[in-house]
Amino acid sequence: MSAPARPLRIVLADDERMVRTALRAILGAEPDLEVVGEAETGAEAVSVIRELRPDVVLMDVRMPQIDGIRATEQVLATMTEPPRVIVVTTFENDSYVYDALRAGASGFLLKRSGAEELVSAVRLVARSDSLLFPAAVRALAAEYAGARTARDAAAALRARLSEREAAVLRLMATGLSNVEIADRLAVGPATVKTHVAGVLAKLGVRDRTQAVIAAYECGFVTPG
Repeated sequence: MSAPARPLRIVLADDERMVRTALRAILGAEPDLEVVGEAETGAEAVSVIRELRPDVVLMDVRMPQIDGIRATEQVLATMTEPPRVIVVTTFENDSYVYDALRAGASGFLLKRSGAEELVSAVRLVARSDSLLFPAAVRALAAEYAGARTARDAAAALRARLSEREAAVLRLMATGLSNVEIADRLAVGPATVKTHVAGVLAKLGVRDRTQAVIAAYECGFVTPG
């Protein structure tokens, strides 16, 4: 009989104690989730994350000392196996959110989200086979990436990807999971997983969120 999987280890980074308390209560009620640490400033978050090496971090965007964007950058730049970072924000159209995604965050969560949505988001990002809130990501891309669109860059990206990898990237940008992409392309999930890995390697990014951001910014995928 195989041993049960260990719980996902989570760090909470938010300068409001009440927010951290509420998040801990919600996540701690789930048998597969465990809050292992907290931080109330960006600098403290970097230190706690490096020490505890969690699987997922819930990172507030606006914190004292250094903000969630810089904290995310520092964690990803200095850890060989960094955690997945979910940016927590009040407003989904905040430019800080897009900057955090570009810095390496794997997704974002609104502070007004319900308990069920919060738990689902943590599990989704840990699994990393689909985007967290793709519709909002597309809206952010429309507002903040449009000025960066470059036809030559899009052509260069298209040339690097195989025809199937390009199709997979476009479907990734709609927020589909590997299983859903497999259904669309009439192939097996394992084949899609291989294509996703190829896309990430050719784009030089660590996960599908950064792949989609890169695709938007060079104009390979257009918002809407």
